[in-house]
Amino acid sequence: MIVDIIPYNTKHKDAFKHLNIEWLETYFYVEPYDLEVLSKPETYIINKGGYIFFAQHNDEIVGTVALMPTQINSVLELTKMAVSPEARGLGIGQKLIEHCIAFAKAENLSKLILYSNTILENAIHIYKKWGFIEIPVEENASYERANIKMEKIINHK
Repeated sequence: MIVDIIPYNTKHKDAFKHLNIEWLETYFYVEPYDLEVLSKPETYIINKGGYIFFAQHNDEIVGTVALMPTQINSVLELTKMAVSPEARGLGIGQKLIEHCIAFAKAENLSKLILYSNTILENAIHIYKKWGFIEIPVEENASYERANIKMEKIINHK
């Protein structure tokens, strides 16, 4: 399957929201913070210096991921990654992660962080495969469902 990773375009805004809500409803539930960010990706991600990428097969959006700014300069949070149900298991999530790591290197970021949940064993395995290591989750994490935090050092500053 040929998949292109493309940058954010407002015409794909609905796909960003739809893919993420479908994923959240499959594994967890949609928290109010999720709905707010997914409904206004320009406000919460793009306009704050973040990025959204899409996995496109033919003309269909089959996956998405965001790199969201954090309180720490040169550290972005890998978040809002979702792949359509019919495209799961085809390596699209790995392509999205690979793209984000290459992007972080090109942008000379110091590290990427992410929050997840240990019930997502396949996702955790993939993150580890790409060099993410577990670090402590802070008390005031943005997501109630997060019980694991990981980071990947990109460039030593």
